[in-house]
Amino acid sequence: MTDFARARTVMVDTQVRPSDVTKFPVIAAMLAIPREVFVPAARRDVAYTGENLDIGGNRFLLDPRTLAKMIDELSIQPGDLVLDLGCGLGYSTAVLARIAEAVVGVEENADMARQAQENLTAEAVDNAAVIAGPLVEGAAKQGPFDAILIEGGVNIIPERLIAQLRPGGRIAAIFREGSLGVVRIGYFIDGRMNWRYAFNATAPVLPGFSEPAGFSL
Repeated sequence: MTDFARARTVMVDTQVRPSDVTKFPVIAAMLAIPREVFVPAARRDVAYTGENLDIGGNRFLLDPRTLAKMIDELSIQPGDLVLDLGCGLGYSTAVLARIAEAVVGVEENADMARQAQENLTAEAVDNAAVIAGPLVEGAAKQGPFDAILIEGGVNIIPERLIAQLRPGGRIAAIFREGSLGVVRIGYFIDGRMNWRYAFNATAPVLPGFSEPAGFSL
């Protein structure tokens, strides 16, 4: 039988801490949230591996290093409202909820969104909710948001998502560049996005976030 508590500690010590994740709330959240609860039962034994994990429904749980670094780079504060797009079965939403004031997760698959909410409820995460709907639409009625985490690859981010940020809000996204990808952090300042490179990572492109050839950031 897998010792999940030990696996979680090893994950943080070998994948998260060595990857320049420096903010204590991020490390504490990764240590606290049982990742195995938020993956299909048949995949729990590999929940802590250092790679993107297929959780079904054309959705992947980002590898621990990438998720931790994206959250770390967003510099989420205790009073922040966060939008988690492509939250899968709720793991990232639960991690974010340990750091922020409140989190709204969005999933396109209604069954997956329902399961994510059930997982959060079972883990007594009472400052987060998951809604079903197109990822590219976000959750305008629940915004504006201080930060948006996009849980997968993108070629472009629609303006209607950027419009859901507060002034000074941030977005973390994995921009696919051919077979590779880079994480960029965007800052919504004076009505426009300002992007900076954060680190290299990759993930499958999420539905609705593709762009015809010829687009460049």
